[in-house]
Amino acid sequence: MSRRVLIVRQDNLGDVLLAGLCVRAVAASGASVTVLAGPRGAAAARLLPGVDAVLTWCAPWIDPEPPPVTGDGIAAIREDIARRRFDAALILTSFHQSPLPTAMLLRLAGIPWIGAISEDYPGSLLDLRHRLPETLVETLPEAERALDLAHAAGYRLPEGDDGRLALAGPLPEIDGPALPDRYIVVHPGASAPARRMSAPHLAAVVDALQDQGHAVVVTGSGSERDLTAAVARDRATDLGGRTALDQLAAVIDRAEAVVASNTGAAHLAAAVATPVVSLFAPVVPAAKWRPYRVPHVLLGDQHAPCRDTRARHCPVPGHPCLETVTPRAVIAAVESLMTAAATT
Repeated sequence: MSRRVLIVRQDNLGDVLLAGLCVRAVAASGASVTVLAGPRGAAAARLLPGVDAVLTWCAPWIDPEPPPVTGDGIAAIREDIARRRFDAALILTSFHQSPLPTAMLLRLAGIPWIGAISEDYPGSLLDLRHRLPETLVETLPEAERALDLAHAAGYRLPEGDDGRLALAGPLPEIDGPALPDRYIVVHPGASAPARRMSAPHLAAVVDALQDQGHAVVVTGSGSERDLTAAVARDRATDLGGRTALDQLAAVIDRAEAVVASNTGAAHLAAAVATPVVSLFAPVVPAAKWRPYRVPHVLLGDQHAPCRDTRARHCPVPGHPCLETVTPRAVIAAVESLMTAAATT
């Protein structure tokens, strides 16, 4: 019987996509892999190669809009995990998060071996307390941070795995309005307002792209329909709220490039090898969160006063790190990526 390994990543879609290398390394050992994800990231977990099952639970110590901690809620997820009799668990976190509350939950669920990256003393909560060199704590890309934990636990990517982000295929057909033969995706949303360019500014970007001869498809979730409509207006194809995550991946896969902030769509583009113009607000380090191992251009003032604040709402009047990015700069970035793709 194969070992049962639980991999925990309880953040947003992009965070879960960046856990893919770790998942593939564990699956390559022959283990059956279950991912414990939050409600914001579970759909991404279902797209990762090597995942056999997905559990969904909102961790009060991780989610940006946390539910209250209740005894009944903790007991329910503990019992669910215990029933599955995992042999081991790896807890994946960002550098500013502690894995120890989750480790306590997993220990109470009877998981006999638990590993995580932890700067805090874990006592008996962790069997593997992995620590990164100080020089890498805030610079190692998140995908490699997760893989580094897998390496410390004895897992390796299989021979021939190129170490890039990937999705389990095949991708589905795209429902809804017919798409142009060639197009640029503009994805205006992000989980934190501080990471988003304003709708009027992005609408100007869409206008400029269209004026330059590039068809544009605007994408977003169901909760972002008003935003996508404001950006697309009557000039671009508006797919806001019309695609499940796997369909969004298919739309991005067919695109010539994606224009997006630091959000899940950028990491989805990396997973299907579509170039990215990354409108990157420096509230988190670009070294860790920029599109991983895919051609991209980073736009946005990386030395703005909001740098490394992890702010959800921009603390600087006028949101200058992104609002100073001109439509002309976006067009130049898109066309440089298209030219490079055409010559490779």
